[in-house]
Amino acid sequence: MADKGSGESAKASEWAIPRNPDGSPVLLSGGNPQVPKGDGDAPVQAYIAAMPDWKRDVGRCLDALIEGAVPGVRKAVRWNSPWYGVAGQGWFASYHVFARYVKVTFLNGSSLSPVPPGSGKDPDSRWVDVYEGELDEEQMAAWIRQAASLPGWDGF
Repeated sequence: MADKGSGESAKASEWAIPRNPDGSPVLLSGGNPQVPKGDGDAPVQAYIAAMPDWKRDVGRCLDALIEGAVPGVRKAVRWNSPWYGVAGQGWFASYHVFARYVKVTFLNGSSLSPVPPGSGKDPDSRWVDVYEGELDEEQMAAWIRQAASLPGWDGF
């Protein structure tokens, strides 16, 4: 994981994201931006800028909440999603755009209080689906602080 801003030569506006003939970002099924894998703040900011409609504001808010709660947060884009981590502890959160919501996943979410509502095959991960106008910033900030203080996922 590279530190945000450490030795980055590309800015978000220069990050090479695929574009449609009309100049708009290429969106995958469900409306998720197609953004190349990359470390640091630039690819994450490019992803956020390419998020469609109201989801872009959710992305900006999530990024600001994470930066405010986690000094020195590490950032990357993997699998067309922003990832956030802490050096030496691993990745603790990611989000992904779907047609009607933004899915915020906490890799160690089963250890958070209250436990985020979404669950699946991974016994540790939990998520919350954020619909338009429904971002609970106070609860999200609490989950971010908790998740960043726990060992995360070092899967890539």
